[in-house]
Amino acid sequence: MPLLLDIAQSASVHAVRGASCVNVGLINNMPDTALEATERQFSDLIRAGSRDTVVRLLLFAIPEVPRGEAARRDMAGRYRDIAELWDTQLDGLIVTGNEPKSKNLTDEPYWAALSQVIDWARGNTYSTIWSCLAAHAAVFASDGIERRPYAEKLSGLFACAAGETHPMMRGVALPMNIPHSRGNDLAERDLKAAGYRILTRAPVAGVDTFARQEGSFHLFFQGHPEYEPVTLLREYRRDIGRFLRGERDSYPDAPQDYFDTEAAAWAEAFRERAIAERHGDLIKNFPMRVLEAGLAGGWHSVAGAIYANWFEYLKGRKAEQRSPLQPMRRAWRDWPLGGARPNAVSPATAR
Repeated sequence: MPLLLDIAQSASVHAVRGASCVNVGLINNMPDTALEATERQFSDLIRAGSRDTVVRLLLFAIPEVPRGEAARRDMAGRYRDIAELWDTQLDGLIVTGNEPKSKNLTDEPYWAALSQVIDWARGNTYSTIWSCLAAHAAVFASDGIERRPYAEKLSGLFACAAGETHPMMRGVALPMNIPHSRGNDLAERDLKAAGYRILTRAPVAGVDTFARQEGSFHLFFQGHPEYEPVTLLREYRRDIGRFLRGERDSYPDAPQDYFDTEAAAWAEAFRERAIAERHGDLIKNFPMRVLEAGLAGGWHSVAGAIYANWFEYLKGRKAEQRSPLQPMRRAWRDWPLGGARPNAVSPATAR
């Protein structure tokens, strides 16, 4: 079924919440270099997961996220200001992360707006997906759980196995390699103590996917199931460029379990040359095409299955609101609760 990108800035509340489709908002917080790719990745994943459902997608931007003029021009007329979110009725919401710039989340320039989104989503969506840094921000704002920095960035594909049994993981073929790219981690013991359910985990990467049911269902990803096969490679090249220009001290580690044998040899050869000849122009010789030919992939079917379950949940909740007596194909009430947080901030307070 089609994905309808709604960029009509004057759309009414009733138009945005039509009964014939599921209405989803995407708050794209990624930096300029990844902005377009992130929009494409989530749009493709929504298409794959929505199956027989018509989805209306609305794009939102937080003004405090640093942007260059070119990105602002591209976003103008397509992205709504986050201030419009408070009076928009959505069924589901997806909030992306951003590359951390500060040790503390509260020092990020967009923290105030993002924390308001976290409060708003609790009482104004059937479900919200929090990706990477947004997941870290949501659990910190809700429960005070602080992320822990890694000594070195975690990057690569990690074999994630099932955790607790949960309807969100029905039909999902696990274990499966999932991309991770982050400098911080959430401890499983802290999440469990606060009532979060661990859905998937990996021995090295730790918690991958976790969830909690409040009035709204919250789904959190520390990994990036939305990534395209080449995304980790582009990030690796970006970090190498920073090393060559003297913007970072150490040469970045290659993403784990990502390159085949030939590609790994090419990556190692470039590393040796970069360390020996270190200068900014050397990035022009980065063997991008050779490395692209040797990348691992195969996680998109898993990601599509998770999103298919997510859309089933959104449709079930929406149908229940239209007709409380209508039986569901799978009652959302059967989903594990646990960790319902008292004293949640009301939508009025969030606004």
